[in-house]
Amino acid sequence: MNIYHQLRAARVLIPVLCLVAYGCNNKPSSTSNTQYKTREDALLQSPVAGEPVTDEAKSLTLVKEEELFDGEGYASIEENSFLSPRQEPLSTFAADVDRASYSNVRRFLESGNMPPAGAVRIEELVNYFDYNYPEPTGEHPVAIHTELADCPWNASHRLLKVGIQGRRIPTTDLPPSNLVFLVDVSGSMDEPNKLPLVQASLHLLTDQLRATDRVAIVTYAGNAGVVLPATSGNNKQQIHNAIDRLNAGGSTAGGEGIELAYKIARQQFMKEGNNRVIIATDGDFNVGVSSEDELIRLIEHERKSGVYLSVLGFGTGNYQDSKMQELADKGNGNHAYIDQLSEARKLLVSEFAGTLFTIAKDVKIQVEFNPAGVQGYRLIGYENRKMAASDFRNDEKDAGEIGSGHTVTALYEIIPVGVKNDFLKGSDSLRYQQSNNGIRYAGELLTVKVRYKNPSEEKAKELGRVVYNDPLNWQQSSDHFRFAAAVAEFGLLLRESPYRQQANWQQVLSLARGAKGADPEGFRGGFISLVEAVPALSKR
Repeated sequence: MNIYHQLRAARVLIPVLCLVAYGCNNKPSSTSNTQYKTREDALLQSPVAGEPVTDEAKSLTLVKEEELFDGEGYASIEENSFLSPRQEPLSTFAADVDRASYSNVRRFLESGNMPPAGAVRIEELVNYFDYNYPEPTGEHPVAIHTELADCPWNASHRLLKVGIQGRRIPTTDLPPSNLVFLVDVSGSMDEPNKLPLVQASLHLLTDQLRATDRVAIVTYAGNAGVVLPATSGNNKQQIHNAIDRLNAGGSTAGGEGIELAYKIARQQFMKEGNNRVIIATDGDFNVGVSSEDELIRLIEHERKSGVYLSVLGFGTGNYQDSKMQELADKGNGNHAYIDQLSEARKLLVSEFAGTLFTIAKDVKIQVEFNPAGVQGYRLIGYENRKMAASDFRNDEKDAGEIGSGHTVTALYEIIPVGVKNDFLKGSDSLRYQQSNNGIRYAGELLTVKVRYKNPSEEKAKELGRVVYNDPLNWQQSSDHFRFAAAVAEFGLLLRESPYRQQANWQQVLSLARGAKGADPEGFRGGFISLVEAVPALSKR
């Protein structure tokens, strides 16, 4: 076996084993058992995946793996700086429930590589985990929860956790779905961790469908076409068969595929239902409408129809992260990266309702800081979600969506009044910005406000919560607070952030281990395992 095949064998071994594990350890519905078995057997019998991985290939993989990521696209991130509330008292951003960055970062680390800084979106790492916020009990479909404690990586600073919890709708009460699977079957998808993983993922999703749901399948390569017309969720066998007939080859007419998928979704539109296009791709659009500007304009136009967009990213080598982030943001949807079948199961089975059913749209968060207690503040992450303060009450401005049971978590690092620091220079000497209001509300540190629209309405509603200047010692804070802090610190270190201060890998491990809690699904344990491997990688 030549060197290329050795490298490729090492590279695809994990995805293949994931597919095999799915077949061995899970019992799919009787309607789809044959398809799973056939596909796995084909993978195992392939001359690449079936050959043993030599020690030479393993060592070469560590050296050569970086070359496999060269064609991937990530946006540059300019981290949020510390701001003075005397000049900028309001921090405003759109809600974001995307979690693609965490599974993508995991892919890099598990392959023995440090991720590029642009792949590390700290808010998505934090939001990957559940923090067990109480559900809303009043009129609003969302609730605000806060916790304030000392900051682990700078004991003289404070860390604020803001959590937004969406109401969970039981599956039996969910509205019917009109779904269009839009599958990239271009030549770039002809890899075991691309189209075969897409197919396995869509099989999982198909098994969740009800008789009231409808699914169509559109593919695109050199051109776009309909593989399966709108079909009832009752006919799972027919849907599974269509998924198994997908084959990769040709160039990528992504724009044409999106237009066709939206057309079918509009034709089958359910007025009181969930209308959504789900695109599965590595993001490499290269034929027809392919520039980001053109694709964004197309998506912005189509979202007015009431059809949402979910973007599922796959693969290694030419994964276009920044393009898919932008499409999902503009399409009133979400973006996820599926690196293994367990991630597909988490996203499309365990979190089925949250992923596909929106309960609040155009969700905006605004925090007002009191200069009597806050010298400076910094929003950790959400750089591509920041909004002008005036946009908070401008209902024409698009923002984020929250699904059934979804949570949004944001962290602010706060510099209290009187603490010496190197981040704010000469910002407190303005004569005319002084006010008695800060003194008047001296016990209040800040106010959190959330604005949202119900999915079928265009008039926004608002709720708020005051946070008082009464921080906990971080060792006395909740497990959820400390775990979120550990994940954020992990992101600061991965990015080599200029704001990491006294952050270190040992502290991340100590925080995460001490805050692991019950962890029934093992996600927190998986994070701890990732952290344990990183210090050795970072020194290479």
